[in-house]
Amino acid sequence: MTNWNDAGRTAVITGGASGIGLATAVRLLGRGMNVVVADRDQAALDVAQATLQAAGADRVLARVCDVADDAQVIALRDAVLDRFGGVHFLMNNAGSGMAPGLPWENLEAWKTLSEINLWGVIRGCQAFIPAMIDAGARGVIVNTGSKQGITKPPGNCAYNLSKAGVLAYTECLAHALRQIPDGALSAHLLVPGYTFTGMTGARAATKPAGAWTPDQVAGFMFDALEKGDFYILCPDNDVTRAMDEKRIQWAADDLIQNRPALSRWHPDFADAFAKYMDS
Repeated sequence: MTNWNDAGRTAVITGGASGIGLATAVRLLGRGMNVVVADRDQAALDVAQATLQAAGADRVLARVCDVADDAQVIALRDAVLDRFGGVHFLMNNAGSGMAPGLPWENLEAWKTLSEINLWGVIRGCQAFIPAMIDAGARGVIVNTGSKQGITKPPGNCAYNLSKAGVLAYTECLAHALRQIPDGALSAHLLVPGYTFTGMTGARAATKPAGAWTPDQVAGFMFDALEKGDFYILCPDNDVTRAMDEKRIQWAADDLIQNRPALSRWHPDFADAFAKYMDS
């Protein structure tokens, strides 16, 4: 069976005008794939389109799409199928990092963030996956999560909630796809580390030493997909895999040991957490 990333296959990437999405598009275009980048930022999309078309104009489709809008996601699907006939790599990557505030504040902002970060992923999957299943071709779905959806640090709980939802949804999706007899699709969760993107770049004019570039994340992701990894847990220049594993284990042990919620940030557990990380 043809591989999903062979020349002539088609990739769809939401949030594809910058950051990890654009870095992924550049790499896939370099493999000879058709690439569709969707983004709600028209100006960024125009720049990305020019960059990509310089490498393969006939294999690039750039389209404005707000993943918070059902009709726009369906229209994106229809445009892709009309242009290229099928999809073999779907990356639900569009996201917002805004912080609506405390759990009892700014209801509409909470809804807006959820519509992009969580429901945008669900919309993308529901729009594209049925046709991918029907085609019977080998394919990959990557949903972009976050370490904040796993360890849930205080400070931006609406974002944490949305990314925790992406984690749960993508686990369920992977299981459901495995139940299809002779199924050719697999789902994967991308969990970037600190990455210098449009979302994080507003805090710094140049890439901080601790951050990875989007291209490093894309390269790590493709290596993990080659191995068949579901959880694509990326390190960065400050945080190693071992550090991530310890933080994730501590968070899980809050439940098992009946510690206070988010005990990693509780003053009574500060010394214990520090010793744990040093052990």
